[in-house]
Amino acid sequence: MDAFLVMLALCMAASIAICGIPFGLIVSQRMAGVDVREVGSGNIGMTNVARTVGGSAAAITFALDVGKGVLSMALTRLLLGLVLPSNMALDHASTGFAALTVVYACCVAGHVFSPYLGFHGGKGISVGFGAALALWWPIGLCLLVVFMALALPTRYVSAGSIAAAVSLPIQCLLLWHVTPWATVPLAAVAAVVVWAHRSNIVKLMHGRESRFSVKGAEGLRDRLKEKMAASRADEHTKE
Repeated sequence: MDAFLVMLALCMAASIAICGIPFGLIVSQRMAGVDVREVGSGNIGMTNVARTVGGSAAAITFALDVGKGVLSMALTRLLLGLVLPSNMALDHASTGFAALTVVYACCVAGHVFSPYLGFHGGKGISVGFGAALALWWPIGLCLLVVFMALALPTRYVSAGSIAAAVSLPIQCLLLWHVTPWATVPLAAVAAVVVWAHRSNIVKLMHGRESRFSVKGAEGLRDRLKEKMAASRADEHTKE
């Protein structure tokens, strides 16, 4: 059991480190020289990247954020399985599943409170979806269904995200019969995600929330041209 607890602590720390990587910021800077923290909503997630940089950057950001969640949980399953006590299992209806849900919470917390950005980050939706797929795929699928049910007809990504987060502990208790102890970290995740969307909730209540949109390629080219022109002007000034 001591080896299991040590491995669990290592997996928790690794998940925070991996999921804290701000891919939205990195991709936007690399592709367009844009710091997404200073434009749009100021968020580093896929939605703000789509609005301020473009569809390609948003798709890459989404894939990387989902991927880091999948990677973290897959590694956790592998490593915990190596030191799992004989009287414990990691399936969704077992007591050992609580260890996985604790690491799942670390994945989302690492993204929302990124250690690389002074404990500021995104809102945890893409990484939470990816981590849920590796936690137990029906959970991730259910999150996607709830998200799509609200986001597609309204084009309010925030509404779909909040609904999916709230559904997480509920579906795990009622649909998948996850143990109450294993559901506690998932309830904490739901609370953190809703908290991260607090400004969106206010905007939704007052009818000021922005619907999902993608920055056109023309706008991206214009920003790149402006950046290149400014760079040439700087070089000319130095000469």
